[in-house]
Amino acid sequence: MKTMKKSGIPWIKEIPLDWETCRVSDAFFRKNRKAYQLEPTILTLARSGIKIRDISSNEGQIAESYYEYNPVSKNDLLLNPMDLQSGDNCSISKVEGVISPAYINLRHKNNISPDFYNYLFKVYYWTKALFTYGKGVSFDNRWTLNYETLSHLKIVRPKYEEQLKIANYLDKRCGEIDGLISDIEREIETLSQYKKSIISETVTKGLNKNIKLKNSGIEWAKHIPEHWEVSRIANVYKLRNQKVSDKDFEPLSVTMKGIFPQWENVAKSDAHDDRKLVRKGDFAINSRSDRRGSCGISDRDGSVSLINLVLQPLTNMNPNYYNWLFHTESFADEFYKWGHGIVNDLWTTNWQDMKRILIPQPPIQEQREMAEYLDKKCKEIDSILEDKNKQLEILESYKKSIIYEYVTGKKEVVDD
Repeated sequence: MKTMKKSGIPWIKEIPLDWETCRVSDAFFRKNRKAYQLEPTILTLARSGIKIRDISSNEGQIAESYYEYNPVSKNDLLLNPMDLQSGDNCSISKVEGVISPAYINLRHKNNISPDFYNYLFKVYYWTKALFTYGKGVSFDNRWTLNYETLSHLKIVRPKYEEQLKIANYLDKRCGEIDGLISDIEREIETLSQYKKSIISETVTKGLNKNIKLKNSGIEWAKHIPEHWEVSRIANVYKLRNQKVSDKDFEPLSVTMKGIFPQWENVAKSDAHDDRKLVRKGDFAINSRSDRRGSCGISDRDGSVSLINLVLQPLTNMNPNYYNWLFHTESFADEFYKWGHGIVNDLWTTNWQDMKRILIPQPPIQEQREMAEYLDKKCKEIDSILEDKNKQLEILESYKKSIIYEYVTGKKEVVDD
């Protein structure tokens, strides 16, 4: 076990006796000149690393010109100074190109391993060390770290050979952990798709796989059992459109997972008296396409935002069956197809259009049986998904602890 000493860095505490500390500017210099390239390779810093951006797809923010972007070389270390809370927003570039001057581009000096410091800066993000030195008008979206402050920040500096040894060790160990994480993420994606397919097949074709199907005339559910009827939403729901105050009725949020009491930290409107009444058992759906899939049955009386449609179930239906039906992707496509708006990705569907949408109408007993089946089946799948997500959390936490222990010298890489 190495002899330790105080580092003078609060989020690192003790370091090995033979390690030094220095300022960021002692180990790196900032690349802040302009590339002045007419047809550059545009790069972007993502959580998964530095990627070449396809600007022809028109996704994300498009700059008027990339002429004054900063050049990026292989092994440059890039930091995002505008997002200091959500994760490890730094990475080493394996490609050449240009990137927005909003990012901080660091080039290592002699006897500095960019790979080692990539891991170290991840720790600085995780421990909120960079956030501590940020400045701005709000913690949420304008809290940034300027380079002048970053350049004076203290960092550890092991001998160059040890930097390389630690970086190589972490590359190997983290690669193994990332492999396990990728496997679990694939399992989660497979299970999620399986759950969606079960819901879609059940609500449109029933539980009897041998039953004869017919053409339904419903574009988004083309084939249904021969004995099922086709109806319009207005035949199973009626609109509840009563304005109330959230002072009298508990404010609720309509989400993709259902309807829940509104969190204290969510953005709230000042229009406390301008909300819609929801009664226990009502179905509410967000009418805006940017809230796609947000709907559910309320388990209590309350109030929701005016952008939601609140529907009261009629007597000739099972609400749980239609809740499952309305959570399918095919229904979401149909629902927002009936919307109106001024931009392609933001539409609002009103009740006058929604009530005309064609839907399957199975016998009430089958509705009940399908709803009970999906309640049980999806609960089983959700339980497995919950376990898988817990495994991901454990692996991510383990990975962070390994990185922290080795880049701060708490553990030493032992030669094989």
